[in-house]
Amino acid sequence: MGGPEIERLIAELVKLPGLGPRSARRIALKLLSNPEKHLAPLSFALSEAARAVRSCSLCGNLDSRDPCSICADPSREKRLICVVESVGDLWALQRTGMFRGLYHVLGGLLSPLNGTGPEDLNVAPLLARIRAGGVEEVILALAATVDGASTAHWLADQLRPLGVTLSRPAQGVPIGGTLEAMDDGTLAAALQARRVV
Repeated sequence: MGGPEIERLIAELVKLPGLGPRSARRIALKLLSNPEKHLAPLSFALSEAARAVRSCSLCGNLDSRDPCSICADPSREKRLICVVESVGDLWALQRTGMFRGLYHVLGGLLSPLNGTGPEDLNVAPLLARIRAGGVEEVILALAATVDGASTAHWLADQLRPLGVTLSRPAQGVPIGGTLEAMDDGTLAAALQARRVV
């Protein structure tokens, strides 16, 4: 095919979720067909993101500021915290425009098969936020999978002694489904019809 630079580009693209070797080759070809139009702006955007984007020290969201724009927004409902597995889930819920509270990203789910235990999750900052006061309800918006259910159950056991109301999104979240893959309308309906755990 091409030189080592092209092979390295394709190898890096293959690492992205949803891209196989064939798709990576097509993208590389598109980028390299007009470097000034496609490759240079992408390279600049990647460089800027690597330089500026960081994890929010409060919730775990990705942003160029800390605390992130959601945590720093004075119009957000501070008494509600929606706990999600990943930043992708946070972004999916945020796209609905239905939730005006705060978020907390766990950074994973409990999974004995994958070797993920409680110490691997971003739980301590969540407990600190609740202990600081003002939080009345925590929505456990985790995937409707075995790992999601076990994580929600474990987390509920940790949070109940803190006196907050615990709820989960209700209708519209299919068993085995992930929040990131769901459409905005389904997510909005699930948040509105949440139920107490």
